[in-house]
Amino acid sequence: MEAWADSPYGGIALFVLAFFESSFFPLPPDPLMILLAVANVPFALGFAAITTAGSLLGAVLGYYIGLRGGRPILDKFFSQEKILFVERQYQQRDVWAVAIAGFTPIPYKVFAIGAGAFRLDFRRFMLASLLGRAGRFFLVGLLITIFGEPIQQAIDDYLDILALAFVVLLVIGFIIIRIFVKPEPDADSPPSAS
Repeated sequence: MEAWADSPYGGIALFVLAFFESSFFPLPPDPLMILLAVANVPFALGFAAITTAGSLLGAVLGYYIGLRGGRPILDKFFSQEKILFVERQYQQRDVWAVAIAGFTPIPYKVFAIGAGAFRLDFRRFMLASLLGRAGRFFLVGLLITIFGEPIQQAIDDYLDILALAFVVLLVIGFIIIRIFVKPEPDADSPPSAS
């Protein structure tokens, strides 16, 4: 990655790495993006955009892989009961599951392929992917833009922990809202008999 970061083709390598990481490749694009952004701080958000674009296009490939070949593979390794359970979870939490996976260190390709295998609505999948992936990469780009090179080590050391903490706080916030904010009764619905 350091060789790619020092080459004139670093941006292209970043895009390709982000593309393949979202569909089947095991290496995350974050380290290369950080190296490129630290070397060219004024373009840090540009590298975030390149990484996001590559990741989103790779997600399309991952979705297609799942759509075309995911179900037969699942049928070979798992019982129908387990497959249906996971499919129900995907259908109920589709946007949240994909967005959280895109933002955190959870392997995103698993969710991209799973989204295709379980036939999530493609537009909702892409919207969730955009929220999660752009949120992750632009957060890093913004930190480098604001703090410059000194932030590199902190990002390397703590990004995954910060991402997980953010998601936990987000989920807690939604649970609190759900507990304390009751939906208003529909004006068109008849009053319940007490």
